[in-house]
Amino acid sequence: MGGLRLALTLFTVAPVRADRFDRATARVAMVLAPVVGGLLGLVLGLLGWALATLGASPLLTAALLVGAAVLLTRALHVDGLADVADGLGSYAPPARALEIMKKPDIGPFGVAAIVLVLLVDAAALSAVVADTSDLSVVALVVIAFAAGRLAATVACRRGLPAARPEGLGALVAETVPLPLVVVAALVIAGFAVLADPVRGPVAVGVAVIVAWGLTAHARRRFGGLTGDVVGAAVELSTMAALVVLATG
Repeated sequence: MGGLRLALTLFTVAPVRADRFDRATARVAMVLAPVVGGLLGLVLGLLGWALATLGASPLLTAALLVGAAVLLTRALHVDGLADVADGLGSYAPPARALEIMKKPDIGPFGVAAIVLVLLVDAAALSAVVADTSDLSVVALVVIAFAAGRLAATVACRRGLPAARPEGLGALVAETVPLPLVVVAALVIAGFAVLADPVRGPVAVGVAVIVAWGLTAHARRRFGGLTGDVVGAAVELSTMAALVVLATG
C-alpha cells in the first residue's frame, strides 16, 4: 500500500499522502506506475466520451482532455519535459546541464518541447475521438496513458544509475529488475490487445522504445537518471502511444 500511495502521489493529484520514501517502496511505485496511468486514462477516457456524446467537436474534446491531463498530474511531467529539453539543448557538459535542469525558469527549448508535445497530443486525441464513436474510445485512452506511465518502469530499470546522489532520481533509479520491466510491458501489451488487436500492442511497444531511447541518451548526456528524465519519458511515451493509436 505504501508503494501504491507513492505512485498515486507521483503520477496524479489524488489526495493521497505517501508515508514511505525508501527504495523498496519506490520499486513498488514504479512497477505500479502503468496501473495508475491506466486509472488516469480511464478518467480522461470517460470525460472524452461524455464530451463527444454531448456534441463537442473532436478538436475541442481533445484540447480539454490534454488540459485535464496536465491538471490531474500537477503538470509535474510536463515540467520534467521542459527541464530535460533545456538540458539537452544546452549542449553543455553533464554537470552544467544538470545545473540548467534544476533552474526554476524555462528556456526556449523547454517552451518549444511543451508546445510541440501538447500539440501532438491534442491532434492525436482528436483523431482517436473522431474515429471512435462508442465507449471503445475509453479503452484506447486507457492504453495510451498506461503505456505512457510504463515509461517510468522502464526508466527505473537496473543498469541505469542516478545522475545525482540526491533527489527523486536517486530514490527510484535501478529499483526495478529488468525481468520485472519485461513482465510489466507484456501485461500492459496483453491488455492493449483487448482495446485494439493491432494498434494496442504496437502503441505499448513504441512507448517502451521511446522511453528506453530517451533514458539511454540521458545516461550519455547527464550521467544517468533524474526525476526530470522520468517525467520527460512519461510525456514522450504517452505522445508516441497516442500517435500510434491515432493512425490506421
